[in-house]
Amino acid sequence: MARAAARTTTNKDMTMTASREDFAALLEESFKSNGLDEGNVVKGRVIAIEKEYAIIDVGLKTEGKIPLKEFGIPGQPNKIVVGDNVEVFLDRVENAMGEAVLSRDKARREESWTKLERAFEDKLRVTGVIFGRVKGGFTVDLDGAVAFLPGSQVDIRPVRDAGPLMNKNEPFLILKMDKRRGNIVVSRRAVLEESRAEQRNELVANLKEGQVIDGVVKNITDYGAFVDLGGVDGLLHVTDIAWRRVNHPSEVLSIGANVKVQVIKVNPETQRISLGMKQLEADPWEGVAAKYPLGTKFKGRVTNITDYGAFVELEPGVEGLVHVSEMSWVKKNVHPGKIISTSQEVEVMVLEVDSTKRRISLGLKQTMDNPWHSFSDKHPVGSIIEGEIKNITEFGLFIGLDGEIDGMAHLSDLDWNEPGEEAIKKFKKGDRVKAVVLDVDTDKERIALGVKQVSGDPMESLGPVKKGDIVTTTVTEVTDSGLEVVVGDLKAFIRKNELSRDRAEQKPERYSVGDKVDARVTNVDKAARKITLSIKAREIAEEKEAVAQYGSSDSGASLGDILGAALRKKEKGE
Repeated sequence: MARAAARTTTNKDMTMTASREDFAALLEESFKSNGLDEGNVVKGRVIAIEKEYAIIDVGLKTEGKIPLKEFGIPGQPNKIVVGDNVEVFLDRVENAMGEAVLSRDKARREESWTKLERAFEDKLRVTGVIFGRVKGGFTVDLDGAVAFLPGSQVDIRPVRDAGPLMNKNEPFLILKMDKRRGNIVVSRRAVLEESRAEQRNELVANLKEGQVIDGVVKNITDYGAFVDLGGVDGLLHVTDIAWRRVNHPSEVLSIGANVKVQVIKVNPETQRISLGMKQLEADPWEGVAAKYPLGTKFKGRVTNITDYGAFVELEPGVEGLVHVSEMSWVKKNVHPGKIISTSQEVEVMVLEVDSTKRRISLGLKQTMDNPWHSFSDKHPVGSIIEGEIKNITEFGLFIGLDGEIDGMAHLSDLDWNEPGEEAIKKFKKGDRVKAVVLDVDTDKERIALGVKQVSGDPMESLGPVKKGDIVTTTVTEVTDSGLEVVVGDLKAFIRKNELSRDRAEQKPERYSVGDKVDARVTNVDKAARKITLSIKAREIAEEKEAVAQYGSSDSGASLGDILGAALRKKEKGE
């Protein structure tokens, strides 16, 4: 009995299981006949909207519900209403709660991927909406498919604020896509570059040199400004902004400013466009030679200072150069910035005008008194001046004079008696000395001075002395080699072998400082301011004279007798 009952129960279970399987198979078959396979896009109708869900009937025994947010476009409110027909993705026919599992997002994604693959193959533009930020870029909704937009592909130039681009329809090009991984990479920059290239080609083709066109300053650099001419940029170089000197374009222009420019040059191959603003104004260099004749003085403003000089603006657009050599009469090898400053108003003289090269040479020192001329007028040659020793060199002294100029006393003009190398040792920097003006060369800006000339020429103190004259000297120093003596104001030296005709008497120690000694002039060198003296020559001359007047040794008189008689006669004044 028990076995019979068990068999009966098992048969019932098997019958029920078979019935369920048959029902499922029949149900699945019915779905297939209606085209309602899981994993496919099916058509449905909105039959109700409850809270945040739309209830969709797709022809199954139960309806499915889809969040309302799946029916909206990122950044825009959804517009679905009851009765709308929509395409949805059938994930499952029935879930644990007996509802159909549907998705609007997946339906749109499936449809979108098909279109995107076609656009990618044909390199066509697609439309999408930037709706979010992610690391390294942004997310873009391509009608259901989410793509990645790298930050470098947002615009042609780096974008600091992408806010204005968010939640708006924008064109994109697909750079890469992988459906298996669900990856899509797009570029907005590529679209802009294509559009820009098309506009640029058209605009460049229509531009003509000399054409005047309106533009907007797009960017400013150190060397100029880029002007947007309506889809193509042209370079407005800093030298073509104005006729006057412009140190930086930002002095005249600002980003976003509307400007009128002239097309200077167009290169169709490189599509480079050179623009100018100053060309729209009259050239101030026309007739500049007549306006600024040579030798005339004008006032101007210092616009720039360099190592070699300073630029002075005579009028807007007309500048001249004051070379460093024309800055000052007295300040040599000094940087121009230590003489004048930028923006300073100065008076200058026109030295040279070259209209062809647009150059004007100016002089600053020419508007001031030439201190060399002033000195020459005030201190003619022969006058005595006094000044401070500014510098001592191996060839002389530099003495400070009026007007911040220097004069030089050469070594040969320091002392009448001592060599210059010895005489210069007596002076030191800062000493005040007197000197005689020997020569003034205003062209070469040189003044020759003499220190020794202040005391007068010692040769003149001798009077008309000539060779053979007997002069009285004063011993100033006794040395082993002879005597240092002075004749008038002139120093001289009597050598040891010239102290006596008698060799035994040629002894310097026989004399003392202060002794008066008569000597014969054996040579006069006026150029060297030097005389040569000899006691020996004097004695020989006196002996000859005595012999001639008082007899000879042949008369029987001794030489001593003759000389004694001559001396007595001399003493009596005969």
